[in-house]
Amino acid sequence: MNATNVQFQSASMTQTVVAGARCLTPIQPMTAPRPLRSENIPQALSLAARYRLLHEPSETESICLDVLEVDPDNQEALALLVLALTDSDSTGQAQGIPDARPFARRLRCSFERAYYLGIIAERRAKGRLSKHSPGAAHVAYEGLREAMGWYEQAAPKNDDAILRWNTCARLIARNRLSARLDEHPELPLE
Repeated sequence: MNATNVQFQSASMTQTVVAGARCLTPIQPMTAPRPLRSENIPQALSLAARYRLLHEPSETESICLDVLEVDPDNQEALALLVLALTDSDSTGQAQGIPDARPFARRLRCSFERAYYLGIIAERRAKGRLSKHSPGAAHVAYEGLREAMGWYEQAAPKNDDAILRWNTCARLIARNRLSARLDEHPELPLE
C-alpha cells in the first residue's frame, strides 16, 4: 500500500496527512519586508520618484518606508512619502491611508515643513470637494484656508508656496466656497 502525502494550508498552519495521520506545522511568514542596503538609497529614491510620476503611490510609499528604515532622517524620502500618501488623498479615496502629517513634521527646514503641511491640507480639501457630499464644500473651504495659512509660512523661502496659495484662492472663488455658518446660533433672550 502506498502512503499518500496531502498538504492543506490555512493562514497560520500547514496540515500534512500522511497515511491517515495528521501533523500540524507552523508556516513561517514570508511577507516581512527585506532591508535595503544603505548604499542603494540614492537609486531607491530615484525609483520612488519615477513610480510617483507613473501614478503608483503605493510603490512610492513602500520604497520611502524602506529608505526610512535604514535612514530615519532622510529628508528626500520624507518629502516623497508625504507626496505619495497625499496623491491618493487628493482623489477622495484615502480610506485607510496613514496620515502624512507626522512625516511632514519630521522635515528639518521649517519652510519645507510648512509647505508640505500645506500640500496635505490642500489635497485633502480637494478630495473632499470632489465627493460632493453634504457639507463637503464647507470642509473643503476650511481645508483650503488651512493650506493657505501653511503656504504663507512657507512663502518667504519658497516661491512654489505662493503659486499654491494662489491656486487655493482660485479654487475657493471658482467653487464659491465659504465658511460653515454657525449651525446653532444663539437665540436672543426675550
